Formats: sequence, structure tokens, C-alpha cells
Amino acid sequence: MKFHTRKWIKPEDLNPNGTLFGGRLLEWIDEEAALYAIVQLENNHVVTKYITEIDFKSSAKEGDIIEIGIEVVKFGATSITLRCEVRNMMTRETIITIEKIVMVNLDSKGNSKIHNKTRVEFVSDRLNDK
Repeated sequence: MKFHTRKWIKPEDLNPNGTLFGGRLLEWIDEEAALYAIVQLENNHVVTKYITEIDFKSSAKEGDIIEIGIEVVKFGATSITLRCEVRNMMTRETIITIEKIVMVNLDSKGNSKIHNKTRVEFVSDRLNDK
């Protein structure tokens, strides 16, 4: 799994217990999944369709740095299914895992749209194809 994003835990990210607020973390995960899907599907009209069970294993506190990792599980005709892991770089513990996040490719009217993607592509792949 590649870890694409790091976040520094600040006071505004904490819950009343002084640890990372789960809702804030889920916001960051949803944004990271959307950005990943947009880049892979080459379309900025992508929405979150489904997220499986969310399994919090540990937390983070103010000053910790976390990493968000995303990997492709599969490509559907109009969707991309991702897996996510978030880990605390300070404690080296996994904070959360999400086994499936389904992102759907849309057309300009909001209807699902076939994307014709079958594998992960990197910018260098696209540059070499041209």
C-alpha cells in the first residue's frame, strides 16, 4: 500500500477526550479516496457510493503525524473499489482500516459513466502513451 497523504494532528482535530476526532479522520479519508479516484479515472465527477465497516484500532493525539494509504482493490465498469489504512507515524500503530470504499464515475448530469480503466496508471504511464 502506498501512503499518499500525511496530516499533522492539531487542536481543532481533537474530540473532547483529547484524541483524534473520528469524523475528522473520515472526512480526510473520503477526500483522499475521491482524489485518488479522480486521478485514476481522469474525471473530476466522482462520488462515494459505499464504505464498509470502519474499524478503529488506535488513535492519535495532538502533535502526532498520521499517514493515509489507499490501494485499488478492483475496477468496475463505472466504479473503482479502494482499500484504506491510516497509521500513526509517531507510534507506528494502525489507526483505522477500511476494506472497501466504492467510488463511482459520473457524467456531467450525475449519471454513472463507464470509465474503461482496468489497471492503476501513473502519470509517467500516461506521458509515455502520448
